[in-house]
Amino acid sequence: MASRSRSRRAERDNSTSRSDTSASTSPERGVEDDDNDSLMFQTNDSQSSLAPSISPDSDEDALRRAIEERCRVSPISRLPAELMIAIFSKLSSPGDLKHCMLVSREWARNSVGLLWHRPQTGKWQAIKSVIATVRRGDSFFDYPTLIKRLNLSALAPEISDGTLQPLSNCNRIERLTLTNCQKLTDLSLTSMLQGNRSLLALDVTGLDSITDRSMFALAENAVRLQGLNITNCKKISDESLEAVAKSCRHLKRLKLNGCQQLTDRSIIAFARNCRYILEIDLHDCRNLEDESITTLLADGLHLRELRLAHCWRITDQAFLRLPQGATYDALRILDLTDCTELQDAGVQKIVQAAPRLRNLVLNKCRNITDRAVLAITRLGKNLHYIHLGHCSRITDTGVIQLVKLCNRIRYIDLACCTNLTDSSVTQLATLPKLKRIGLVKCGNITDRSIVALAKPKQVGHGGPVTPSVLERVHLSYCTNLTLSSIHSLLNSCPRLTHLSLTGVQSFLREDLIVFCREAPQEFNEHQRDVFCVFSGVGVQRLRNYLNTDTAHTRRALFEDEGTMYDDDADQPEVMDDVTAQANGMGIEDMDEDFGDESEMIGDN
Repeated sequence: MASRSRSRRAERDNSTSRSDTSASTSPERGVEDDDNDSLMFQTNDSQSSLAPSISPDSDEDALRRAIEERCRVSPISRLPAELMIAIFSKLSSPGDLKHCMLVSREWARNSVGLLWHRPQTGKWQAIKSVIATVRRGDSFFDYPTLIKRLNLSALAPEISDGTLQPLSNCNRIERLTLTNCQKLTDLSLTSMLQGNRSLLALDVTGLDSITDRSMFALAENAVRLQGLNITNCKKISDESLEAVAKSCRHLKRLKLNGCQQLTDRSIIAFARNCRYILEIDLHDCRNLEDESITTLLADGLHLRELRLAHCWRITDQAFLRLPQGATYDALRILDLTDCTELQDAGVQKIVQAAPRLRNLVLNKCRNITDRAVLAITRLGKNLHYIHLGHCSRITDTGVIQLVKLCNRIRYIDLACCTNLTDSSVTQLATLPKLKRIGLVKCGNITDRSIVALAKPKQVGHGGPVTPSVLERVHLSYCTNLTLSSIHSLLNSCPRLTHLSLTGVQSFLREDLIVFCREAPQEFNEHQRDVFCVFSGVGVQRLRNYLNTDTAHTRRALFEDEGTMYDDDADQPEVMDDVTAQANGMGIEDMDEDFGDESEMIGDN
């Protein structure tokens, strides 16, 4: 019995000891339950059978050290690199990213790429700092490979080969912009291109000294190239561009503006080898003929923008030779400014082949008539932007039909279309989304047109009536306009930010000209004398001035409505009553009364 009781007391003592040990570590139970802690930081249990038992104090010290080690590494530092980079990318300030680099090595590794992705090069000191950094051989990071975008255009006049050459080891640049850095030559540009297989876009606009040597280097290295801008590079020939076309088959955007030395040869090469071209700008490439344009359209099934301004040799045949029945649904923008040989037949074929055109520019295509305009109406709701400036042969018939069938037009320019009258403009005024209208030198239009433009628009059939959304109105040299109608336009178009009235006599007054912007420096004395353009805050100031100039408002009303009382000089009381009523009207009422009167005058 005695031995049995001693055995029971020993078991109780052992149980109490285990209970005390468990209680002593209870504040850290949450840590012990962590799987990572149990694997990484706890002592190896297999030692307990080989070594002397460890006292509770020793256990507590080991556990404390484990907790400290665990807390030393913050939770964010344990995030995957991809998540840390995604978080850091939300920081827009380079200063914030620099501070992140100074936190720890882990943060530095994940933020340095964002900081150096597009280094600041807007100041000369910043460029010098970038050059000094990429040339160091003991840097913790490989900075030359971190730079993906390099833009030196902000300091274009100062950039030379000596600036660009030290950056030639940055061979992972994806976008290189050297716009107007005219001191650069093939020497530094070929060094930058050599060995760079990552380049996606190159802009060398205005680099007069660049020759075929640079383009051959581009063709040899930049096989992933998607965008090329060589605007006004006069020394680049068809030969090197043909090599680029054959090597860089992923090209999507191509700007060859002003390269008058180019012929059909290079353009056809791009059309046949680069089947994914989305945009091509051939502005002022005057040697191009019909064959290259036909090939571009026929082979460019993805082509969205085609700009051919001042390509004088293009005729209707460029479009009439397209495959019969073929349609190019991707084409959205077509600019044929000053293609003087274009006629109605060419426009008809364009609309048939590209039924989803959104922007169509036929400025200075002087041979087109209402027949072409009626063909354009087939674009229907797709047409948003139409430029028919200087197409002086079109009449009200074509414009009225255009508005009826293309009621989503937002921009229309009819400058110098001298046959147009108020009938066209009053129809244009019904367009619910019209934001910009150009009527420069449309000398037949009167106040009736302006009042129609000022009237609120009804949204849909039976929908709400809303103010005009006009933003820019060009009325220069519309000499029949008066101050009253323009005042009405100002008050009825709250979004108006640009109003041109050059040559409109009623606005060439000192009290109104003070709100105009300055005439361009290249204008001669006569042009300066008649210049009258209100923009930005000038429009608001003009509106406020006319609204607060009560005396002038009365005088304007007398002038506009005076014909009603020419035979009633003996009835001053009637005149006073009409004036009082006019001063008490809202602007909408004034517009309505004036508009009705103008319509009656027009009908007579």
